[in-house]
Amino acid sequence: MKAENNPYRPGAGMSPPELSGRDDLLESSRVAFARLRNDSPVKSIIMHGLRGVGKTVLLNKMFHQAEDKGVVSIHVEVQDEKASLLNLMAPAMTSALDTLSQKTGKRERVAGAIDFLRNSVKAVELKAQAVGSLRVEMHDKKVSASEDLDADLTELLRAVGEAADEQGTAFALFVDEIQNLPVNSLESLIAAIHRANQLSLPVILVAAGLPQILEKSGRAKSYAERLLDFEEVDNLDEDAAMAALVLPAQERDVEYEDGAISEILEMTDGYPYFLQEWGKHCWNAAPRSPISVEDVRRATVTAQAALDANFFRVRTARISNSERGYMRAMAALGPGPYKSREIAEKLGRDVSSVAPVRGRLIAKGMIYSPAYGATAFTVPLFDGFMRRVMPDFEGTD
Repeated sequence: MKAENNPYRPGAGMSPPELSGRDDLLESSRVAFARLRNDSPVKSIIMHGLRGVGKTVLLNKMFHQAEDKGVVSIHVEVQDEKASLLNLMAPAMTSALDTLSQKTGKRERVAGAIDFLRNSVKAVELKAQAVGSLRVEMHDKKVSASEDLDADLTELLRAVGEAADEQGTAFALFVDEIQNLPVNSLESLIAAIHRANQLSLPVILVAAGLPQILEKSGRAKSYAERLLDFEEVDNLDEDAAMAALVLPAQERDVEYEDGAISEILEMTDGYPYFLQEWGKHCWNAAPRSPISVEDVRRATVTAQAALDANFFRVRTARISNSERGYMRAMAALGPGPYKSREIAEKLGRDVSSVAPVRGRLIAKGMIYSPAYGATAFTVPLFDGFMRRVMPDFEGTD
């Protein structure tokens, strides 16, 4: 079959040809945006899950939902823990303020919001921005106007929320990789959303992050679980996984043998990224329809090689030897989750001595704690990859 007709799309944040199994979550967000426009209270949303389950795809779908409802929206991605939230927000927020200023009567509030951006954002230089008849030179001078990030973010969201409210619309802040926010920024963001809710302003946070955002949010603010809806994005169930695999091929008049489908579902366990990867390689391996079990087995060799060379390997590029050894000890114990004591024993160390390594790996998004004293990889099948790239590892039995 022709590779140029291959319908599958493995890739970071790339929308699959068939987005199955997520209807309930997308309907919840659609309702939230509609209620926000109707001055009804809504909770902010944080999606959490392992890498490759489609959180970014869903975040982008929700962003378009919000825009379709007329909600003024901005999107930021937090790439590392040194990121400044205000730095990230400044360019898009300025554009949002420009949009809100066109009709709102609260021009002073909009001007005040721009002043906060001007004075609060560190190392940001933007050209003069025209906001209605307001023109403000966006050259930063200080880290923070008030030296209080909580106050700055709260004032900024309040100004935006009031302007949006008067214009009969709402404001949505979309944040991807939210687990990378520094703790003080996360605290300030939650506090600002909380205050906007108290003032009944039409403001919502919609975010996506790795599972550690649950524990991090709880530490940031004790009321986080009452303020936010934490939505888990997990592997697809059998029906949804089958739809994600089979329907794109059927659109091109290609079928799978029943045995081939079963083998792929067993290999991928409904993990969305792997379904796209296996689908892609099965298509390329099959000479004709239907795709057979033999085609799947040939494709498994090339799919695993592609994952090792790209998906898995890039995640080990920035870890130290001690961190690599910790993950290899995890892999030696099987697929996980793992008890911290068992990992330490495998390394021949005590738990306290390897705790800093574990902490660094969690901070880098390589592992997370699904329960107290437990550890797991943030990517499925990572244990197999670690065994393949470090075959000579010798732990303590």
